Amino acid sequence: MALDDASRRPLPPHLDPRAGRSDHPADPRSPRTGRLAVVARVVAAVLSLTLLAGSGWGWYLARVAEASIGRTDAIPTEGNTDAQGSDHAGEAMNLLLVGRDSRAGLTPEQAAEFSTGDPEGLLNTDTMILVHIPADGSAAAFVSIPRDLYVSIPGYGESKLNSAFGRGYNDAEGSEAEKEAAGARLLIQTISGVTGVQIDHFAEINLLGFINISSIVGGVEVNLCNATDDPLSGAHFEAGEQTISGAEALAFVRQRHGLTSEIDRQVRQQVFLAGLIRNVLSQDLLLNPVKQRQVIEQVGTSVTVDEGLDLFDLAAQMQSVRPDDISFRTIPGLADAKEDAGDVLEPVDPDALKEFFASLSATPAAAAAAPSVEAADPADVTVSVLNGSGVSGAAATAADALTAAGFDAGSGGNAAATDVTTISAATGDEALAAAVAAEVPGAAVTVDDSLASGTVQLVLGSDSNGIGEPVSAPVADTPAGTYASTERTAEDTSCIA
Repeated sequence: MALDDASRRPLPPHLDPRAGRSDHPADPRSPRTGRLAVVARVVAAVLSLTLLAGSGWGWYLARVAEASIGRTDAIPTEGNTDAQGSDHAGEAMNLLLVGRDSRAGLTPEQAAEFSTGDPEGLLNTDTMILVHIPADGSAAAFVSIPRDLYVSIPGYGESKLNSAFGRGYNDAEGSEAEKEAAGARLLIQTISGVTGVQIDHFAEINLLGFINISSIVGGVEVNLCNATDDPLSGAHFEAGEQTISGAEALAFVRQRHGLTSEIDRQVRQQVFLAGLIRNVLSQDLLLNPVKQRQVIEQVGTSVTVDEGLDLFDLAAQMQSVRPDDISFRTIPGLADAKEDAGDVLEPVDPDALKEFFASLSATPAAAAAAPSVEAADPADVTVSVLNGSGVSGAAATAADALTAAGFDAGSGGNAAATDVTTISAATGDEALAAAVAAEVPGAAVTVDDSLASGTVQLVLGSDSNGIGEPVSAPVADTPAGTYASTERTAEDTSCIA
């Protein structure tokens, strides 16, 4: 039976089997305690600062890190505000994670091995990631900010973003520490201006630390869809899954030539960080005190954080980190351009760029508090499957899968083409619809009183991935000639270009 839009309406929240559903059940031993707790867990995962939170050994490791880690006066007192107003600032937590292109500490032999060029050091910030923790502390988003983003640098005019740190450093007076802090503050002011967010904390890791940490944790697994060969960065990798560390890891995250865009390089960095997070949280490292101390000691000599970041809070929250709570994203709506600074990326709509960052704090509408519907036994559910996906034979395949799962299912033929997989049932048949929804996670559920009582209709859309698999998330429209946003979780090990 064809869908009748006039007789459909959304299933009430208290009847929707998807309402209030979580990807993993609450763990009473490790409660969520808000944004500060989550930012602590996320930063700890990325920087490997603490590994046994709550234990005497974890407390000791935190003391080791606290005693040796670098501190800098990085957070500016002006030019770092939230575009949504002072009332909004503080509702979310934003930490700027920076990978400096400094060669400090490298021997001439290491500089040659790692294809770094001048071992005396450079001031470029070639990796910049905004770690955003929403107000409810439920997740964390790592948003890569391109080094070639063409921005307005306060007091210096327009140029590439990765030059901001060096400009602040070079024009500052005082000690080396004061010059480093001035560079960090100008970088934060620049990023705050272009993104519209207030940056609360700052963490920087140098090149040598990155190389050493990747080796200590036993390497990081990555997965390439295609082989790559870039003599300039030293990136020579076969297609498929492989474990990389040291010089190979550095080449992997620094490759630019042979890729479609700077965005592809960002995805490489994100995939490497995701693998590092999985390794830090693996039993191999959590049960190895020797490796734990090696990581902490390396972090202590390689990482600099702002003066307000409390490492003991990091230690207290580390044990609750879950990779599927952490997403990695790139900025949408950027286009290639040429300016006096060379090849750059520009936002076609600067206001839309700020809206993208503001959306990270968007609070989903709360569902009405009410009991969930208990799903019916599949043996009691009759399902008619219609194909609106455009994939030949999809309805018959889905019907066979539902039959194998215990349903009385059959193919009803084709429906009008649709992007959205939809489950419909008449009023009173909510338990039947709930049973089918459990087999198609993420499908829309509606009430359709034109359907015969006792029958559930499943219309497959182009977002369908088959019975037992979640539907695909909708893809936002991207302006012509610009790069779309990419998103993946730290749990995702699928191949990248």
